[in-house]
This record gives sequence, C-alpha cells and structure tokens, in this order.
Amino acid sequence: MNSAFAETELMKERFAKLLLGEDMSGGGNGVSTALAISNAITNLSASVFSQLWKLQPLSPQKKAIWYREMEWFLCISDSIVELVPSVQNFPGGGTFEIMVPQPRSDLFVNVPALKKIDAMLLNILDGFSNSEFCYVERGIVVSGDDDTKNFMLSLTSGLEEKWWLPFPKVPQKGLSENARKKLQQCRECTNQILKAAMAINSNVLAEMEIPDTYLDSLPKSAKSCLGETLHGYLAADKFSPDGFMDRLDSSSEFTSLEVANQIEAAAHIWNQKGRSTTSSSSWGGKKLKSSAAEIPKCKILAKRAENVLHSLRIRFPGLPQTSLDMSKIQHNRDVGRAIIESYSRVMESLAFNIVARIEDLLYVDDATKQRAAAESLYTAQGRLSCSFAKQRWISPTAPFSFDHSGELVSYHHDSGTIPQSPRNSHSREREPLDQALEKLTF
Repeated sequence: MNSAFAETELMKERFAKLLLGEDMSGGGNGVSTALAISNAITNLSASVFSQLWKLQPLSPQKKAIWYREMEWFLCISDSIVELVPSVQNFPGGGTFEIMVPQPRSDLFVNVPALKKIDAMLLNILDGFSNSEFCYVERGIVVSGDDDTKNFMLSLTSGLEEKWWLPFPKVPQKGLSENARKKLQQCRECTNQILKAAMAINSNVLAEMEIPDTYLDSLPKSAKSCLGETLHGYLAADKFSPDGFMDRLDSSSEFTSLEVANQIEAAAHIWNQKGRSTTSSSSWGGKKLKSSAAEIPKCKILAKRAENVLHSLRIRFPGLPQTSLDMSKIQHNRDVGRAIIESYSRVMESLAFNIVARIEDLLYVDDATKQRAAAESLYTAQGRLSCSFAKQRWISPTAPFSFDHSGELVSYHHDSGTIPQSPRNSHSREREPLDQALEKLTF
C-alpha cells in the first residue's frame, strides 16, 4: 500500500513538472511542454544507463524505474490524435461521412518500433549474465608474474583514451569460440539496432521546422561560413564524398563536429539560394541575392553538402548533435515529435555504448590470444632446439662422440663404420684424452 502511494505521488510530481515547464515555483518561467518532456526522457536515460561501463544486465531496480517512468511519458502520445474522414451507416439506411480520431501516423509507426528496440537492447544486456570475462579497475594491479602485469599495462595503454572505464579481463588463453561468436553476433545485431534508431531520429529531426533564430545567425555567404579550405573541397570540379572525407582525415585542424556544423549551415544557405525564383529572397530579415545562373550551381553544392553530412554521420556514429539539431529541439513545440526524438536519441546512445563495450572486449581478447599463441610458439621452438641439440650430441656423423661413461669414441670418416669403444678393444691401449683431441682435425 505504501509503495503504491509513493508511486502515485512520484507520478504526480513528474507530470506537475512537465505541465509547469520544469519551473516548480509556478512563476511562468518554464520551458515549453515539448522541451520539458524531451529533457525528462533524457534525464531518465542518464540516471539509468549512465553507468553502462560494463557488459552486464541492468539491476532489477533500474529496469523497473525505466519501464515505469517511460510508460508515464509515452502515455501522453495516446492523446495525440489526428482526424480522418470515415463513412458511417445510418440505422435506417444510407451513409454519412464524419471525422473520427486516430493515433497520429508518425507516433503510430515510430513509438511501437522504439519500444521493440528498447526491449531488444535490454535483452542483449541480459545475455551477459554468465560470462567468461570480468572487469577490473585500472588502478588495481593484476595478479600474476611480471610478464602478465606488463602485458595488462600495455593493453590498458591501448585503451587510455577511455581511462574512466573499467578494464575488461579475459582468461589467459582468451575467450572460447562460442563466447566470441556470441559477442560478434551481439555486435552485429546491436549495429542494426543502432542504424534503425539513427534513421528514426534523423527523420523526425528533418520534419522539425528550422528556427528563425538559427537562420538569423547564418552569414549571407556560404564561403564565409565554410572558409577557403572547405569551400575549395566542395566546389572542386571532381568531387566525391569519400575523397572529401579522406582529405578531412589527413587534416588535423578540423574536427568532425565543427565540419558538420559548417557544412550544415552552408547547405541551408545554398538550398535557400537554389529555391530562389527571383533575383533576391528574404530570409530571416536578410536579402540573399542570387542570379539565375547561380541557381543550378547552388543546388549542386547543396546536394554535395548533404552527401558529406550523410557520410560524416555514417563514419562517426557517435557524432554529437549539431547546432541545428540542438536549436530544433530547443524551439520545438510539437510534443509528439519531442517524444519520438528524445526516445530514439537515448536508444541510439545506448546501442552505441553497447557496441563500443563489445569492441573493447574483442580487442582485449585478440591481444590475449596473440600473446598466448606467441608463448606457445616460443615454447615449441625451445623444445625443438633442445631435441636438435641432443641429436647433434650423439649423432654418428659427428667427428667424435662420448659413450655413457664419458670416454671419447673416435672413428675415421672414410671407413664409414663406427669402431668399438677403446675400453672394449684389447688390441690397442687407450690414449689419453688430450692426445686424442690433438689428433682431431676440424
């Protein structure tokens, strides 16, 4: 009874915060309802999945919190409907047409898909309950000899860019074939889920209107927005998105997010100029002049910029949101789109983190197996060299050898036969060892 009462009070608090726009003082200084719901889903994801540093199931408490509060936020979408015409029959005969409510098409398609993605990701995490690997803190010295410690330190240095994460530890000979195959299957499945979440998120962001504040902040010229280098790459006679990406990789002065912001701004400038049917068009209080001859070129450059943006998002799945994306989310007033965008974004982040943790684990497993194979090869070579040395010690083709008593046994190469030991021959006396060695020629 007490738990049900506490849950009801918590639900009231959540919805009161949404209605007041996160301004619990009631002063009317809160944000829009759409932004409040977006922030609520983002904060809930951060509290539940922020510690996803290990491949392990969620605790039952966190899983219960996630399911319970997401149901609260998603139930809002049940009241977002659209009116569609429907033909009804009169009781006495005849028909008439009326408008009936039905769930809005984007919510009807995307919300069930996101729920399925959510369940699949949590099932993937539940599959790591009994694993062959474990995690150790980076500051803890691992047990074992000095070689093992040095090897673990070399692995941690390879993952030093993720210094805050615990270090995955596998058995000395690496993971079993079944465990590794399962990891690879989980990675492929999660990659497909990641692509689906990214597609939903990009589609809903594309449907949001571009805020006037963002348009007002753009310069009049795309060249001034891009700079000489980027503009030269995009305006070259021979252009390909892959070649553009290769040039960016070799240039250290650009970061992927900065390039995405600049190219996205230039694409909107070119799109606006390309849609101009007159010599100038009004945009955010500005006059963008474009001649009739420039319109086809602007359309080509805008298409190139959009292709480069698409390539950037594919090459860098964890690319943060651009300035335009954040501006759209902040100024969005559509509650349904806010739910789809925030839900798909947190699912995208969760899928990306799972893929990253799997790749870290596979990296450590590969290095461990390479070390185990090298040690096995070194041991086998050592045994082979010892066996070969023993054969050379008692080989009949050697110029001399020793019998079991340690006495020298000599023979002649041209005879092709091995003589008897001197101690078994009574026809000759045994020569001293020094004299026998003096007679030998190598």
